Amino acid sequence: MCRPAYYAVEYAINPWMDTTAPVDAALACAQWEELADIYTGLGHEVLRLEPEPGLPDMVYAANGAFVVDGIAYGASFRHPERRPEADAHEKWYRTSGWAFAEPEHINEGEGDFTYLPGRGLILAGWGFRTDARAHAEAADVFGRQVVSLRLVDPRYYHLDTALAPLDDDNIAYFPEAFAPGSRLLLERLFPDAVIADAEDAAGFGLNFVSDGRNVVVNAEAEGMARKLRDAGYEPVPVDLSELKKGGGSVKCCTAELRR
Repeated sequence: MCRPAYYAVEYAINPWMDTTAPVDAALACAQWEELADIYTGLGHEVLRLEPEPGLPDMVYAANGAFVVDGIAYGASFRHPERRPEADAHEKWYRTSGWAFAEPEHINEGEGDFTYLPGRGLILAGWGFRTDARAHAEAADVFGRQVVSLRLVDPRYYHLDTALAPLDDDNIAYFPEAFAPGSRLLLERLFPDAVIADAEDAAGFGLNFVSDGRNVVVNAEAEGMARKLRDAGYEPVPVDLSELKKGGGSVKCCTAELRR
């Protein structure tokens, strides 16, 4: 995770960003600290990447790489405003003892990649940020099957705004965010998935992090929390209203490190 010390909405590269809306930087930091405390309270270890001035989106640490089997597949950001973040992430992964794979194609880390260890399956999004060719590159890096899913709603510009793993084998997702063929593929692969509705998605209810039982989810997404509870999971709500102004919530702030 990366503390939002320099967080601001200084440009607009997704539909959620409004440069005229004020951002409370102190509140953003307090909300972020609460998220970090929730993780440690649930028994997870939080490692911190130091923020850098001039990079207001570094708080969205999930976008800097995608990690499976101890290998970090680095990010290559589409928008020039975020490209310097990739160097900061690469330095952190290399100095922290992870194997690092440099990307050839544009990809935005866990923003558009996620992993289901029970199936040995990588789900990968494309359509707005990540180049579809990065999916084949990731398959080469990890030696694992990659399922490509096309995103069609610009509000859900990253896979992690429209789909999230619940445990090692199952997911929750918002069908309308995906192209018809990708939607059909998800239906076939995950017949028992938790299905989000438009209100859930707009409340960033799919930008969550689950440890298989506890699901840390944006507090605004009350309907999604009910669906999670009904499915047998324990929702843990957290208010990230300030960080949502930049187009991210729980998952965007969290890079999961898989040994």
